Amino acid sequence: MLYSLFRNGFSREALIWVLCSVPIIIMALCVHESAHGIAAKAMGDPTAYNLGRISLNPRKHLDPIGSLLMFVFGFGWAKPVPINTRYFRNPKWGMAISALAGPLSNVICSYIFYVLCVLIETHLVIRSEGMLIVATTVHALCYVGYLLNLSLAVFNLLPVPPLDGSRILFAVLPAKAYFGVMKYERYIYIGVLVLIMTGMLDIPLALVRQGITKLFELSIAWMV
Repeated sequence: MLYSLFRNGFSREALIWVLCSVPIIIMALCVHESAHGIAAKAMGDPTAYNLGRISLNPRKHLDPIGSLLMFVFGFGWAKPVPINTRYFRNPKWGMAISALAGPLSNVICSYIFYVLCVLIETHLVIRSEGMLIVATTVHALCYVGYLLNLSLAVFNLLPVPPLDGSRILFAVLPAKAYFGVMKYERYIYIGVLVLIMTGMLDIPLALVRQGITKLFELSIAWMV
């Protein structure tokens, strides 16, 4: 993301990315964490709601390291929303559903931004230079919104702790196997950071993003 843009020197594209990514990252992370809380509350757990975590207030959610990595590399996280599985009828699946709600909310946001990009590209008639500037700015913002939301969703679906994918994995793995993996959560966390910073996750995550984008394309083919 930003790292790759600046790797070959400062550019106009990098500057645009910086200006667009800040509000998008804040929005994406807040929506993501609030979605966890909304899903948990819908299944009977009021913990996140009582703590004020169902909110678009960035101070409630942003994690310094996760936000920085999201800004620089396009992959990151926020402060985890507390969930008390004792409120769920089925703790395993309750945790899995509440975990899935975060990435799913970002896929939905990504899709909305993607549709807006297509509409601007295919249906907007530019009638003045001022309109061109506005359309270009909005398109850049929507493109960054599409890409960052999708990146956040795909990254958090990795089945490794402490990401959402590990909570989903809990629903399908035997408890003994799951907690055996969770004993090494700290080391796995460090390993994920190393993979992000070395770019070793770039290709596999990009392939997943491309697959989801293809589904986006097919769903709105009638617009083009």
